[in-house]
Amino acid sequence: MSLLADLCYPTVTELTSSVRALAASRPGVCRLRQVGVSRAGRPLHLLSVGHARRAVLVVAGAHANEPTGSLTLLSVAERVLDERELRSDTSWHFLLCADPDGASLHVTPSPRSLFDYHLGFFRPAGEEQPEWAPSVLPPDRLPPETRALTGVIDELRPYLQVTLHGTDLGGSWVQLTKDVPGLAEPFAKSAAELHIPVETGASDAAGWPASGPGVHVMPAPGAGAAYPSMPDDARHSTWHHVHRYGGLTAIVEVPMWASDLVDDPAPHPAPAAAMCRLAGRLLRDAREVDRVLADAKPRLEGIDGPLLRAATWGLELVPGLAADWIHTPPADHTRAYIGSVDAFARRLPLRAAAMLLRVLRETDDRAAPRLERLVSTWSHAFAERFRARWVPLEHQVEHQSRTVVAAALHARDYAA
Repeated sequence: MSLLADLCYPTVTELTSSVRALAASRPGVCRLRQVGVSRAGRPLHLLSVGHARRAVLVVAGAHANEPTGSLTLLSVAERVLDERELRSDTSWHFLLCADPDGASLHVTPSPRSLFDYHLGFFRPAGEEQPEWAPSVLPPDRLPPETRALTGVIDELRPYLQVTLHGTDLGGSWVQLTKDVPGLAEPFAKSAAELHIPVETGASDAAGWPASGPGVHVMPAPGAGAAYPSMPDDARHSTWHHVHRYGGLTAIVEVPMWASDLVDDPAPHPAPAAAMCRLAGRLLRDAREVDRVLADAKPRLEGIDGPLLRAATWGLELVPGLAADWIHTPPADHTRAYIGSVDAFARRLPLRAAAMLLRVLRETDDRAAPRLERLVSTWSHAFAERFRARWVPLEHQVEHQSRTVVAAALHARDYAA
């Protein structure tokens, strides 16, 4: 397909066009259909390959700022068509983009630097994210994208759901809602072959047990959260919806820029002190953005778009999260975990600043130049501190694709 040949981040329209051509080339095996609409009326499409009752569901585009998954989806679909044994007793289903509205707001033109990446950044507030909405909203307020996704799960009853995620800077890791024995070995082998670090202490999975380096398994219900202030809970997300049918979800993360600072399993000499220091920097950075927002707010009266909502939501998370880091014992004592938290502490205010900058630019606000300097400074400091190196896009896609297929094969054996 041309998108894989070109190796550039496609728009949802470009991805849909390529998938439609793929389905048309194999009409006896493929079916492309609409399974819902977004809040803004954009269609949500599902590609199905094969006819077996046993099913795998692959979801791309749950987070607008994680664009690699769209190419991975296309790559896996092509592989399933090429390798008949993958679909001999399993049908594969691909949700092209879980959040097309979000995808229309995040701009990823093949960024040359973290600064370029953040100039077009968008990631919605938690309650507007299709996968996370059920963890923070009552059932009668769920967005249509969430209802479409859970409707597909209810229809297919997959033994495995794979949701394709990514990180701007760091390493690769997998989160599982149930363990998949044997997955850690092919995951680690692929990462090593493609020179992608494994994020062994991912802050996203803080406190989760690991079945192997970088493969984290969701704790049982009732286990305490590593960050008690965070409003969402993975056990109430769409990741867990598949459990009602005996299935599980694998979340496969891959970095755009890699850092070898997030895969060091050596003990940190003073993890609690480091967490307190990072909490202090998080609070200071957030206050800088808060001051810009407070100054501009009178001039933004009447503006309530998704960019401003998301920036505000991110800033509101900071006080509670900083308190968690200060008052809760570290969930992990390795250098890798402290490195991952360091990245998280930089990422949260930087993203809020980047989205607020887009709002200020759209209104030609006088505070925009000041905020742009902040976004530039923080982006370059982030890259320098973590010695960021670009992961070739073909390596991002190949590693994520390999992990998807390995998860499907190992989960199938385990489910059987």
